Amino acid sequence: MNEAKLDMFDTYPGSVEGEMVVPGSQSALGPDGKLEFNTLDEPIKDTVLRDLKAVGTKFFHVLYPKEKASLLKEWDLWGPLLLCTLMATVLQGSAEQTPNSNDGGPEFAEVFVLVWIGSLIVTLNSKLLGGNISFFQSVCVLGYCLLPTAIALLICRIILLVNQTTFLFFLRLVITIFGFCWATFASTAFLGDSQPTGKKALAMYPIGLFYFIISWLVISHTSS
Repeated sequence: MNEAKLDMFDTYPGSVEGEMVVPGSQSALGPDGKLEFNTLDEPIKDTVLRDLKAVGTKFFHVLYPKEKASLLKEWDLWGPLLLCTLMATVLQGSAEQTPNSNDGGPEFAEVFVLVWIGSLIVTLNSKLLGGNISFFQSVCVLGYCLLPTAIALLICRIILLVNQTTFLFFLRLVITIFGFCWATFASTAFLGDSQPTGKKALAMYPIGLFYFIISWLVISHTSS
């Protein structure tokens, strides 16, 4: 009986083979034989810092759009959420407060919805044209590429703290145009290769229109 059991295991060695992972360890061997990081036992502080570092790296790639794999392969929505919340918070005070106003709530919601609905529409257009990029990858790129526009908004908001002149208006206009051009350039650099050769213009036009609308909100923003 014991010899039969030994023969069975000798005949089918794969039935008892496997990788042993010690509980509490933070790494394990993946299918390709390389170590894979395990965050189950990682301290919350380390997880937050690692995620913030990843978001910062993606922001750098937007400002210097040369390396494309970071945004397309390791996509996330933390950066777009942070930028959208920041822009909506700054833009919510663009209208004068009246006795019947509710502290800028509708403005915040309008900006927030505009950014996300606009990203969804541009992404759907890209997919319908046959783009070989996933839905969330496209939303991630469009959201992260709001960074130049968000920077332009913050600079313009600082300029609005002083008495406005014609020169300062044109200065804000130039800064906004630069942010618009850089956001469009960065997004097309990441998404351009994912579109069919004959349909790139049809895919890039809605992207430019999306950032133009956001930039229009930036330049039309006035101090409350």
